Amino acid sequence: MNKLRNRILFFGWVTLLIFPIPGFLLRYFFTETSFFSFFELEKFEFIDLAYGLELGFVYGVLGYFLMQAPVFEKIPNRIERLVSEMNLKWYDGLFLSFCAAVGEEYLFRAGMQFFTGPFIGAIFFVALHGYLNPRNWRFSLYGLIVLPFIFLIAYGYEMFSIWFCIGAHFAYDAVLFRFMYEEQKESKG
Repeated sequence: MNKLRNRILFFGWVTLLIFPIPGFLLRYFFTETSFFSFFELEKFEFIDLAYGLELGFVYGVLGYFLMQAPVFEKIPNRIERLVSEMNLKWYDGLFLSFCAAVGEEYLFRAGMQFFTGPFIGAIFFVALHGYLNPRNWRFSLYGLIVLPFIFLIAYGYEMFSIWFCIGAHFAYDAVLFRFMYEEQKESKG
């Protein structure tokens, strides 16, 4: 099995299991939020999840087609090249999408956004992903494409619940992985 693939799957588990911890600790120590309140299990509504999945799917398709513009071809380490090198399977993409959606949304939305608000939280989220990079204007251009989506997720947390955010993040990532997986299959024959 590919070492790089194993490493990225390991980081998926880390994201899923470890990333929510700092978000919870922030809320626990500064607002005395309980463990169960933080995870918002009592707020689960399928409609929130469905709205998030719909937003993520639509923005994922839109984002993918925008990223096919010639301006993005010169980005070093394009994600689709990295996915190809990792030899990820379609189910790996679903797993990693799930891990990122759950881990990152609990850290950023349920944890940090409580203190920063949705606007600053969204900018911070995009910047930490490296998409607002003053040394690479192409990455920053991609950041400007993804930023409205992250604003929608951030404000969706305020209007709906964490489940909206998890659904949107999962669908967006899963759509992009699916497109990349298909490209990888076509390029290999």
